[in-house]
Amino acid sequence: MKGNRSAEILTVGFAVFGLTVIGEMVWFYLKDGNYDLFLWKWGAAVFIISLMLILGRNYTINHEQIVKYSRELEMFNNELQRSEKMAIISELAASVAHEVRNPLQVTRGFLQVLTKKYRNQDKLYMTMALEELDRAAGIITDFLTFAKPQFERISVLNVKEELGHVEGVIVPLANLQGAQIDMRVPDHLQVKGNSSKFKQAFINMVKNSIEALNGDGQINVWAYEMDERVVIHIQDNGEGMSKEELARLGEPYFSNKTKGTGLGLMVTFRIVEAMGGSLEFKSEKGVGTEAVVSFPSAAV
Repeated sequence: MKGNRSAEILTVGFAVFGLTVIGEMVWFYLKDGNYDLFLWKWGAAVFIISLMLILGRNYTINHEQIVKYSRELEMFNNELQRSEKMAIISELAASVAHEVRNPLQVTRGFLQVLTKKYRNQDKLYMTMALEELDRAAGIITDFLTFAKPQFERISVLNVKEELGHVEGVIVPLANLQGAQIDMRVPDHLQVKGNSSKFKQAFINMVKNSIEALNGDGQINVWAYEMDERVVIHIQDNGEGMSKEELARLGEPYFSNKTKGTGLGLMVTFRIVEAMGGSLEFKSEKGVGTEAVVSFPSAAV
């Protein structure tokens, strides 16, 4: 009556067995004992078969649960290993970044002074050295952000305004690459977080989309609110990624770029996580990539 399939099978088997025995007993007495009882054996066979069906069904269900639990255990184990790796990298990043940043700043200062004294080829070398120092400083900043994603100032952010600033910063690079950015964000969307870190995360993602285009292409950014969460999509029609590449996004030092370190996306993941959000990517080789970011809504 409650829809238990095993109970239904047992009831049917026992009913067939019981009705067969009762019917054959009645027939036996009607014949005054001039009858050989044999139908009850078939009823018993049906009952035994029903028990076997129940056992087989329970075995199948248990096996499916074991497989499910094994997959969940593997997933939790992978997540635990990833957390341990992230913790080790965070501690290492923080210590190395603090120790290296000061010597870099001093070296850069001296190079800037020397640049004024040189001309032609020597000045070019000095300029290249300064650019490389700036690139190293950027990597160190990414390390620090990854190691300590906590925010000094948390406020309610208007998503349209923040993404508008991101668009203003990134449009020159997009125009240089021949890319078009279409942004459609409602006025009322709000999230809690740090404005600087929020912009840093989305500049990283939009910049990655621009670099994936390899020339002319389209980047669409749109947002909406659903189930008390603000969802933001960043979609491009660039080269896309394979399943293997997609699975490795966010890993330390994994990048599809020739000179990439993978730190930018690692930092983006940490910023989104620190804001209580989630970030996932969808991609297909030769079609493009879509990033889906979700934050708790701060709208009153």
